[in-house]
Amino acid sequence: MQRTLRILVVLLLMSTISGSAGAAEPFVYPAKGQSPEQMEKDKFECYTWAKQQSGFDPMQAPQAAPAPPPSRPQHEGQVARGAAGGAALGAIGGAIAGDPGKGAAIGAATGGGLGAVRKRSEHRDQQAQYQQQVAQQQAQYDQRRSEYDRAYGACLEGRSYTLK
Repeated sequence: MQRTLRILVVLLLMSTISGSAGAAEPFVYPAKGQSPEQMEKDKFECYTWAKQQSGFDPMQAPQAAPAPPPSRPQHEGQVARGAAGGAALGAIGGAIAGDPGKGAAIGAATGGGLGAVRKRSEHRDQQAQYQQQVAQQQAQYDQRRSEYDRAYGACLEGRSYTLK
């Protein structure tokens, strides 16, 4: 499970980083015979205009992903608290049955196990929340990049270039 999560995180980070490189400029063809110099000038002006229109600069690195949660749940505190609580309840139950020590031992084992289960559940919740944050951040980046690409393409098409 942890290995799968690590692979997912690495893939998401790679797609975020490569998103700026992978979403490279489209091929631009000078449909009206524009010179290479004119084409570069037009591309720069369209880059500036699209950046202003969309609020997105494809030349800036994407925002870094949030720090991942700890890879291993730390059970010690949760287990100890569960064991202590279970021992107390077990001692009371054992006292009623005539053997408080045995009851405390059973209660400690049960409480410790429940504490460990609770901690693992919390860790899974943290991992899911992290994955959701990364996916949300990627979706926002993709949307902003798409808005920039549309503006950039509209500008170049308005200057008589063909885009592919």
